Amino acid sequence: MGGRNEKGSVPFISKIAYGFGDVGCNFSWMFVSNFLMIFYTDVFGISMAAVSALMLFSRFWDAINDPIIGSLTDKTKTRWGRYRPWLLIAAPVTAVILALTFWAHPGWSDTSKIVYMVITYCLLVLGYTCVNIPYGTLCGAMTQSIDERAKINTSRSVAAMIAIGIINIITVPLVSKFGSSDMGRGYLTVAVLYGCIFAACHLFCFAKTKEVVEIPEKEKTPLKVQLRAVAQNKPYLLALAGQVLFGFTLYGRNADILYYFTYVEGDASYYTVYSMFIIIPSIIGAACFQPVFKKTNNKGRAASIFALLTGISMLILYLFRADKNPVCFYGFSALTQFFFSGFNTAIYAIIPDCAEYGQWKTGLRNDGFQYAFISLGNKVGMALGTALLAGLLGKFGYVANQQQNRSVLLIMKHAFTTVPGILWIVTAAVLFFYRLNKTHYNAIVEELKNGKKV
Repeated sequence: MGGRNEKGSVPFISKIAYGFGDVGCNFSWMFVSNFLMIFYTDVFGISMAAVSALMLFSRFWDAINDPIIGSLTDKTKTRWGRYRPWLLIAAPVTAVILALTFWAHPGWSDTSKIVYMVITYCLLVLGYTCVNIPYGTLCGAMTQSIDERAKINTSRSVAAMIAIGIINIITVPLVSKFGSSDMGRGYLTVAVLYGCIFAACHLFCFAKTKEVVEIPEKEKTPLKVQLRAVAQNKPYLLALAGQVLFGFTLYGRNADILYYFTYVEGDASYYTVYSMFIIIPSIIGAACFQPVFKKTNNKGRAASIFALLTGISMLILYLFRADKNPVCFYGFSALTQFFFSGFNTAIYAIIPDCAEYGQWKTGLRNDGFQYAFISLGNKVGMALGTALLAGLLGKFGYVANQQQNRSVLLIMKHAFTTVPGILWIVTAAVLFFYRLNKTHYNAIVEELKNGKKV
């Protein structure tokens, strides 16, 4: 696994390769979060009620498989490390499942559609878990330097913002191009393309990263003991709460975004224009995490600042529309994305540091197990946000591919602006109480190296 360089810098190519891992993640999961719900309702012909029920049901599935996969990654022992082999094996398999998930069968019976939707979506979630948990945990195994971890996560977030921008700009035109006579074929072709990108990015990440942090060998630890250790890790609990709110706010809005432009603004092509305006602010915002972190000396406080400013910008965005106030609409959209990108970098930079704190506090280190609950928290938030949106749209009379009534249009508009705006402010309040600053963290790492106990 290479030389032990726990304090030293991570090679530049490894930072780039780690960033490419999140490029792959977004060509899968951001594609799913932005387009799967409207694919189900407007292309596959599945009801809003069934989609809402699936989102809630799948979280019970996550509650089972996320901690299991997290524990398995901690126990993995290979010449490549604990986490990297999962990228090598699980990414290509998940790519295939992604394509199957976007394979529409509109001529099937309603029951057959729902069964196919449940099976493929649950398999996709499992496959993504097998990639994303070890990928997220890998950062903490690459170095113990808090500054290097900040740089790695900045690389990750900048790469993610570029990927998200590209996905948002090209997906609607690609689906239209490949599906000019059959939208189902368009979505399937794009899913195959994005699946290939997903697999290739993670194979590159596997090839060019190394695990150099020694994880203490330990006997099998009972689930009760691991949960007790997690409960004593206050920075981790705040990060977990932040991830639940993050998932609810981000993915609920993402599920709404194409509905918003299609029905509220009246033209899905506005989504591509919107995406072009926010891509540069996304990249700059992600890179701005580092100076804010240096100023605050605290990743949680940095995340809190970015979340607060994101929320304020979204609340103001409610006042404008792309068709009537384009300058203000796209201007505040760009500002919102700038602040969000800084938050996105900060929230993921927090997580690896919690492993050292937990080891120092309890004597138990379980990186994969902890990241599994971070992943689960994010997915729970995603499920609640998406299910609530689908449930409300269905209750108030959403009809696919038709002019929507006033109540449905208001739900779409508020889901794009005021509701996530308020939730971002709540997220800021939660993360304000994160206390693990750089000075405290470095002292913890030094104590661990010297074998000291609290």
